[in-house]
Amino acid sequence: MIFEKIHTVPTADELVDKAFRRATRAMSGKTISGRETALKANESMTLTAANILTDNLSNAVRRFPSFDHVQPFYYELADILVGVDELRKALGRIDWASSKIHEVAREHVGKMRRAKDPIMIRKQAFGRMGSIMKSIDKELLLLNEARNKLRKLPAVHDEPTIVVAGYPNIGKSSFVTKATGATPEIAPYPFTTKGVSIGHFMIENERYQVMDTPGLLDRPMSERNAIELQAISALKHLKAVVLFIIDPTETCGYEIKDQENMLEEVRQQFPLPLLVVSNKSDLPQFRDLDFVDMKMSTMTGEGIQQVMDKLVTMIEDKKIEDSKAEENIMEEDQ
Repeated sequence: MIFEKIHTVPTADELVDKAFRRATRAMSGKTISGRETALKANESMTLTAANILTDNLSNAVRRFPSFDHVQPFYYELADILVGVDELRKALGRIDWASSKIHEVAREHVGKMRRAKDPIMIRKQAFGRMGSIMKSIDKELLLLNEARNKLRKLPAVHDEPTIVVAGYPNIGKSSFVTKATGATPEIAPYPFTTKGVSIGHFMIENERYQVMDTPGLLDRPMSERNAIELQAISALKHLKAVVLFIIDPTETCGYEIKDQENMLEEVRQQFPLPLLVVSNKSDLPQFRDLDFVDMKMSTMTGEGIQQVMDKLVTMIEDKKIEDSKAEENIMEEDQ
């Protein structure tokens, strides 16, 4: 996942301490026998401290992905969690500080070569570097907080996706397990009480992911806060179709009319192809509903393959439609 490789971002005090300790170590063992050796030793201290600071700052910036190239799904989630504009400003300030410290070091090394006392100039350089670092302390803290939050996002790949929706206890997680033939990966998700469940299956050389998001698509939209709604909105950016599962036996604890109401809300919320499937066809209480497209039993496996075939067909049809839409946009631009 794109945010996994972001390292811990040190505080300004930690970086300054590290830089000045390394600078002191660079001077240790050197014999000062006159102005020339004193100049070289203080130059070495100044450049060592500056290099430690600039390298660490530029690395902190470089390890964050460019949000101009992040897929829209992750962009929207990052914006909810940390605010992309604030993060960009912080990265810009830290990048500025890296360049400024490099500039300060060169400027003060030049002054040392003209000064009688290089120690005084070196101390001035250290003071300037320390001030610059202090000025970006809050930005470094923001970056580390962002790093800790972004690393918790689920590893949702940019590949064909089936998003599973419906009330709790209707068989969503059982469907993910049956469809993928393995226990799905449970990944942390910052907007749900449980981890998002993601499984994968292959057809020829194409990999598909099946995704259940407990806490997001299992209760009415009216019960959600603004952050949850935005998190749901992020799902629209996946190359996805939606599977909405209905329990016509009502053994899940929710009446059919409530399930149908939530289906309409999901239909309005998602401009994505949607397949409505009744589960628990093995139970005696099961009944056919006129607003349902197919039926299955995640207990016995009956109908699951047919549902999967239909979902894959819907994904392929969506690819063709999306491709045509892109071609039309390109033609209009020309």
